[in-house]
Amino acid sequence: MYYTVKTMLEQGKSISGISKDVGIDRKTVRNIRDRIREGEIKTPVMQKRSKLDNYKEEIIGYLEKEFSAVLIHQKLKEKGVDITYSGVKKYVRKLKGPKDPHVPIISPPGKEAQVDFGYAGYFNNGVKKVNTWIFCMRLSFSRYDYYELVTDQSIPTFIRCHINAFEYFGAVPEIVKIDNLKAGVLEANFYEPEIQHEYASMLSYYGSSPITCKVRRPEEKGKVESAIKYVKNNFIKGLETKDLKAARKELKKWIIYTCNIRIHGTTRKIPAEEFKNKEKPLMISLPAERYERYIIEKRRVNRYGHISFRYNYYSVPDNYVGEEVSFKAGRDLLRIYDKEHNEIAVHALDKGMGNFITNEDHILKTKKRRNSAYYEEKCKQIGPGAVSFFHNLMLNKPKEYHRLIQGVLSLRKLYSDSRIDSACLRADKFGCYTFKSVKRICEEGLFEVPADPNISVTGGGYGNNLKDYDNLSGGVKWSS
Repeated sequence: MYYTVKTMLEQGKSISGISKDVGIDRKTVRNIRDRIREGEIKTPVMQKRSKLDNYKEEIIGYLEKEFSAVLIHQKLKEKGVDITYSGVKKYVRKLKGPKDPHVPIISPPGKEAQVDFGYAGYFNNGVKKVNTWIFCMRLSFSRYDYYELVTDQSIPTFIRCHINAFEYFGAVPEIVKIDNLKAGVLEANFYEPEIQHEYASMLSYYGSSPITCKVRRPEEKGKVESAIKYVKNNFIKGLETKDLKAARKELKKWIIYTCNIRIHGTTRKIPAEEFKNKEKPLMISLPAERYERYIIEKRRVNRYGHISFRYNYYSVPDNYVGEEVSFKAGRDLLRIYDKEHNEIAVHALDKGMGNFITNEDHILKTKKRRNSAYYEEKCKQIGPGAVSFFHNLMLNKPKEYHRLIQGVLSLRKLYSDSRIDSACLRADKFGCYTFKSVKRICEEGLFEVPADPNISVTGGGYGNNLKDYDNLSGGVKWSS
């Protein structure tokens, strides 16, 4: 009744007319009117309940994980929720609230360039159809653009495109702002430390430096994203050929005769004129020589202490055997780095195939570390029996002791040092200096069998009574 009276008053009806139509006393109508004027009675706001309200907490959880509306819609559909994508999109927008306003970023001349890739579709390279991408570098002040049509987004391609762009401009910007490179190959490789180091080294050579855009800050990379949209909508869509070579030729013409001489939609100025008159004079000059591009890859050091590259093998210090290292190959040199980017080896590239390029210092380290002093120190860790066994082993088998003592030391993976030490002591007593003897004693616990002091096994085993070996191994003694 209150809201009926309020509506009728707003329509201009008199108190008497309302009293008659509603069937209430005029005093009651006046009372309601006064309460409305004092703000006591307000028209209720009817809020339509969304079917997604039941999933509000779940959707907030998805948003905290930075899921997109598309992915949230997919997740809800998997749970059997009957909702359209547009409905999810509106609900997500309501939960997020209004976007923060931002001031357009104005870059001074010569300060900044932005780079990114954009998918360009299929082209024929003369053999088959291949995927292609457009690389773009845009100078932020003048909007002067460089584009290149490529067939991959690898790091060597990324660096090569930068060099080509600098040479097209005839100068270098102070900083290069890169997107967070969501494109597949670049995202997988680019942010590994050695790749970051190589990219920064290339820019440093030209006097520039890299900077990445902040996540979810589209205003920081808006210029290059606009450039990607522009080339797709104006060059790619208007291209009549699907031949890759011809498309690249047409792209070069389009950059010069269309793209950079148009009146830009935002600045209302011609990019080529702004670049020539205001920006290029303030940019960094190109160095005398072009940056040498490198092949950057990873390898695991093989058991010989070498890594493979182009069917040849290059040595590293032997303490890196089994570890993963990275290398940088230029025109003439191969530089190898550990995980902390410390240079551990440098080799001249061999033009042949199947060759081992070995630095003698790398091998000498192995020899020095694996000499008799090294093995003696290892035997001391086991016990005095092992040390005595080792000394007599060197005397009896000076040319074979390396491999034999390595076998004895390998038993530490299976048995305790005390067990191996007792086994070495028993084998030493019988003058049996073989790996198999020590191993069998360890396996069967034969060091606990009392040794006959009158038994001695010497030399290589020839000319000894066979029953002596039974006594050594704890077997049944033969009768004479």
